[in-house]
Amino acid sequence: MENNNPKLSIILPCRNEEQALPFCLEQIKQTINKNNLSAEIIVSDSSTDKSPQITVSHNAILVKHDKEGYGIAYIEAFKIAKGEYIFMADADASYSFTEIPNFIAQLQNSFDMVIGNRFAGKMHTKSMTFSHRYIGNPVLTFLLRLFFNAKIKDSQCGMRAIRKSALEKLNLQTTGMEFASEMIIKALKNGLKIKELPIDYFPRKGQSKMKSFRDAWKHIRFMLLYSPLFLFFIPGVIIFLLAIAIYFLNHKYIFSLLTITGYQLITFSAFSKIYSITHLGEENKAFSKLFKYITIETAGIIGILTIIAGFLVFKNSVLALTFMILGVQTIFSSFMLSILGIKEK
Repeated sequence: MENNNPKLSIILPCRNEEQALPFCLEQIKQTINKNNLSAEIIVSDSSTDKSPQITVSHNAILVKHDKEGYGIAYIEAFKIAKGEYIFMADADASYSFTEIPNFIAQLQNSFDMVIGNRFAGKMHTKSMTFSHRYIGNPVLTFLLRLFFNAKIKDSQCGMRAIRKSALEKLNLQTTGMEFASEMIIKALKNGLKIKELPIDYFPRKGQSKMKSFRDAWKHIRFMLLYSPLFLFFIPGVIIFLLAIAIYFLNHKYIFSLLTITGYQLITFSAFSKIYSITHLGEENKAFSKLFKYITIETAGIIGILTIIAGFLVFKNSVLALTFMILGVQTIFSSFMLSILGIKEK
């Protein structure tokens, strides 16, 4: 269903969904006609079954990319989407496309992004496995809320809508299932107004493509990479404090190892934070202000004084060596921070 000037682009990622796709496309067309929507339907396909032929027979736009991955399916479709609003949902009949007008109404009501909440609506029998319902989804949503102060209650819901102008700010890159988390994280970091809507969830038609443990790890890995506070800083501080306790227990070699490791992790957190500010567009006024005072010169002086302190306690060889290593790390880390602090034009 092609429209030269659509208000709405409805995108379905599709990989071998010949059982469910006809139902989805018919429901979408009925919803469009009933609500008099100006819309285009895009099926982003990597199927080896009859899904492409089904798409064409329903007059939907076929994007045949043949690349495997949930994220890549959306990224390929975004390239041709013409609508002011983008609506996203799986092509497995697990979502009701009669919800489309409710989602678009929220975008028209000043929200930038709308996400379905399956746990607030009716969860139909056999629509979600026990492990996904009570372990996978709650854990991933909890981590997202913890790491990024998100208010989302169903972070893995595949029914979403977003303004195209807001989508263009996100620069989405991931190709797999972690795309769902990336979209929320980058929306939060870009200050988008997000709304959750209760929706019903139905049993899928056809075979699931999800690989639970692999996909869950991809989500967690991505969240950790985007949260240097939890990946580097907190472990670094804990290890550093543990090193101090170990020193007073007279375990000098363990003290040295933990001190250097903890300090290195804290330094890595600074590297990550500066990079996210200067290259990923993240805003952090407190850290940006602090970075202005921590120059190569001041860090160099601190590093030199730390090395001198090592010479002053040379009788304690382990402590002396630890101070010297920390001093050298401080000096060269200051150069690395300055390199990362150079903003891209």
